[in-house]
Amino acid sequence: MQTTIASVLNHKGHEVWSVPPTALVSEAIQVMAQHRIVVLLVLSDDQLVGIISERDCTRKVILPGRSPDKVRVGDAMTSPVVFVSPAHTVGDCMWIMTDKGFTHLPVVDGGRVVGVVSSGDLLRSIVKTQSETINHLEGYISGKYPG
Repeated sequence: MQTTIASVLNHKGHEVWSVPPTALVSEAIQVMAQHRIVVLLVLSDDQLVGIISERDCTRKVILPGRSPDKVRVGDAMTSPVVFVSPAHTVGDCMWIMTDKGFTHLPVVDGGRVVGVVSSGDLLRSIVKTQSETINHLEGYISGKYPG
C-alpha cells in the first residue's frame, strides 16, 4: 500500500508559513531566515496564489540587481502553483518534484492549504516504510514473524 500525503502530514505536522503577495521580498527573506525554511506560500485571503523560494529571491530579485526592499513578493513568486491533495501518494509527489524540479509541494484540501511537504519529508517516509518492510521480512524469514 502506498503512503499518502495525509499520513506524511499527520506525522510531520500541518504548520504552514506564508506571506501575502503585497509583502516585500526582504520581509519574506526575514521570515524564511527566522524559521529556517527555504520556501513560503503566498496567500491572499487564505487562497494559495503563489510560492516564493530562496531561489526565486536570488534569481528574480538579487541577480538582476533589484532591491529586495522595493520588490513585492507578488512580483517575484512562482505562480500558478503546482499542488497536491492529501490523497496523493509519496510516489506521486516524488514524480512531480523530480519532473518539475521542485523541492516543496503545497497540500490543498477543499481549496484550503493544509500543509507543505518537502523532498526530505518524502525521503524520510520512504526510508521508514522500507525499514519496516525489511524488519517484517527478516522476522518472517527467521520464523519470528507472528502468525
